[in-house]
Amino acid sequence: MPWIHYHVSDNGKAKACCIANIPFGNVNEDSFENIWNGKPIQELRTKFLKGEKDNRCAGCYKLEAAGGKSIRQETFEKFPEIQPTEIEVKEKPIYFDIRFSNICNFRCRTCWHGASSKWFADAKALERNVSEKAIIQNITDFKKFITETGEALLRAKEIYFAGGEPLVTEEHYLLLDWLIKNEVTNVHLRYSTNFSLLKFKNYEVLEYWKQFDKVEVMASIDAVEQLGEYIRKEFNWTQFLKNREAIRELSKVAFKLSPTVSILNMKQLPEVYKTGLELNLIEPIDFYINILERPFYYNIKAFPKEQKQEIESVFKDFFTWAKLNSVPQEVIQSFQECLDFMNHENLSEKHWPQFLKQTKVLDNLRSEQFTDLKKVN
Repeated sequence: MPWIHYHVSDNGKAKACCIANIPFGNVNEDSFENIWNGKPIQELRTKFLKGEKDNRCAGCYKLEAAGGKSIRQETFEKFPEIQPTEIEVKEKPIYFDIRFSNICNFRCRTCWHGASSKWFADAKALERNVSEKAIIQNITDFKKFITETGEALLRAKEIYFAGGEPLVTEEHYLLLDWLIKNEVTNVHLRYSTNFSLLKFKNYEVLEYWKQFDKVEVMASIDAVEQLGEYIRKEFNWTQFLKNREAIRELSKVAFKLSPTVSILNMKQLPEVYKTGLELNLIEPIDFYINILERPFYYNIKAFPKEQKQEIESVFKDFFTWAKLNSVPQEVIQSFQECLDFMNHENLSEKHWPQFLKQTKVLDNLRSEQFTDLKKVN
């Protein structure tokens, strides 16, 4: 990642990736070159070239040890031609992850104010707000950002948009306008999106996507119907289905379901996949799983033993069904990785009571009740 990747998030900090808190500088204060070949990133490159691990990368190492696939491993698979050898890199990054702000129109249970402006009121009521304003602007001057980063963006192979929510972020569209103007339409655009709105202000995202060679939409849906609407507050199952129909004519747009696996939806994961196939939302291979690590009280390792046994039974039935229905081995393996991760460690003693407590607190705040859905017990 330090040889190919440029990630911007919290208040303009450029970091090693979206998981590890390894800052290289700040795009609002530092030049691109000072970030890309400055002392912090060169120290990390030196460590990696020696084959040494960095403790700040624990998220990937722990996920791999528990049987999951990490972003570290995915990046090796995605860019196998890259063979890092130098500490100072003359080539520009080719893989970008730019989070312009925390602007979002959802209040997902597993999210927080730092990644969702919509979370602000709830976060303030719970005294968890990280700013006195709902919107946290990571990149304060778009034109300056383009001036500094534009030369690198012109040779980008992939640009990943996540949230906040990219489809309701104006800078996302400004960047697409800039790419089109500079005839950089062969870049792979990849999205992690709640896929709730295809029109924002005067922007119609489908008209933009038509102009690019490759667009990948990973729709963040954790469950179907009522449970899905509970986990991702403001999610509307009916509108989601309509939006899916709206992009069928775009042959260059690949569509995937991309659930974040937590205590809230682990047991329903097979149902999400089956529904995706039954409603022709996805092809059998188009299922991308994110295993949640934090908050720990949503981590599937925190299930009590009895809950884990019930889930294992549900997954056993799914594996039988999957083989009979020729589900791709890659998808079956991703489900197995969830089970392996769940059973790798027992966090129930500390974090299951906290899950029940936190769920009740948020339920009271939102006038909801998780147990009404009959999905936990």
